[in-house]
Amino acid sequence: MTLTLTPLISLIAGLLILFVPSLLRLIVAIYLIAIGVIGLFGLSF
Repeated sequence: MTLTLTPLISLIAGLLILFVPSLLRLIVAIYLIAIGVIGLFGLSF
């Protein structure tokens, strides 16, 4: 079974937002930065 990084990040971010709603802005910012870096450098995990 192979996991890619993007769905894993999404799952973790979603769970954190669900349990700690005050972290929403921080989690969204980190998620967007991570996706941007992955997209720019074409990293495949």
